[in-house]
Amino acid sequence: MFDEIQFNTIDRLPNYVFAEINEIKLKARRAGEDIIDFSMGNPDGDTPKHIVDKLVETAQKSKNYGYSASKGIYKLRLAMSDWYKRKYDVDLDPETEVVATMGSKEGYVHLVQAITNPGDVAHAFIIAGGNVVKMPFSWNKQYELDEDQFFADLDKAIKESMPRPKFVVVNFPHNPTTVTVEQAFYDKLIAVAKKERFYIISDIAYADITFDGYKTPSILSSKGAKDVAVESYTLSKSYNMAGWRVGFFVGNPKLIGALQKIKSWFDYGMFTPIQVGATVALNGPQECQEEIIEKYRKRRDVVIESFANAGWIIDKPLSSMFVWAKLPPVAEHLGSMEFSKQLLTKAKVAVSPGIGFGEQGEQYVRIALIENEKRIRQAAKNIKKYLKELEEEAKTLS
Repeated sequence: MFDEIQFNTIDRLPNYVFAEINEIKLKARRAGEDIIDFSMGNPDGDTPKHIVDKLVETAQKSKNYGYSASKGIYKLRLAMSDWYKRKYDVDLDPETEVVATMGSKEGYVHLVQAITNPGDVAHAFIIAGGNVVKMPFSWNKQYELDEDQFFADLDKAIKESMPRPKFVVVNFPHNPTTVTVEQAFYDKLIAVAKKERFYIISDIAYADITFDGYKTPSILSSKGAKDVAVESYTLSKSYNMAGWRVGFFVGNPKLIGALQKIKSWFDYGMFTPIQVGATVALNGPQECQEEIIEKYRKRRDVVIESFANAGWIIDKPLSSMFVWAKLPPVAEHLGSMEFSKQLLTKAKVAVSPGIGFGEQGEQYVRIALIENEKRIRQAAKNIKKYLKELEEEAKTLS
């Protein structure tokens, strides 16, 4: 009887394709094997001491043990407003244009529930009953977006969708590909949004982690952005605060108001000492962030160099804590899932198969820069041996 009960929302969610890789990795570790793990985007460093110290200090005060504000304490929302002013010269009203969330993921879920009607077409909203239209995109060797192709695909998606899209979700620097855009991209996207009457939800979770002179733009820096757009940001990566779960949504007052209202029904906000610590992170000295970014840059360079010496040539990204790597030619026939499984079992190196992010990722894997330089070089040695074995197999078959 109970087997016949349907859970439509859960049934619509795609299968978690990384589960198989995670299971192999877990079994290997249980067997005592040393796995060099690039598969998860989980920062490996400590949260800067001055931030932790403030958390501890605030947690000592009993007045902070009660319910907090669901939209975030005022000083935290003000700190986020000040952050946008310093970084992007954008003015935000902390009362009506900023809401603090328990990480960006929680913010997305609640925002979508607040603004999506059943059957709405968007470019990301399964859980709330919306219809999702996925768009491919392409990039050059510097991982810069092919904007002409993007807007041609967007125009096609809009014309072919029924009903017409109400929301378009963009994420740059992009996860998993690391693809970047310039400010002009947002100028054009806003113009299209106003013409076609849809809202834009922009995510800049990796905004701070940039290299070689590249700086992440914000959609809110473009004229008219607040009319049609909101943007999300998180402290997880650039301050090593992933477990703290502190994020923000800012921008269009109507959408921010909807998120604030639904959060007032669903939660009582983050633990106040966490919010105070996050305020210190945003307002305090930023040398700690610069050190974190430099660590990722060095790891990126070591990955590119050492993997090239192993026979795996990878283009160098300008941003994020990932490397989006096309499969080595000798492994192209395997596809990303089988290659990832073999890399794990034969080279003791874990990566994320690109197919897990969508069909366009089939010939790629994502490498998270969460192992130190020594471990990266050891991984390269293991990979070199594995790729030679593949070459020998190919010669034998031919």
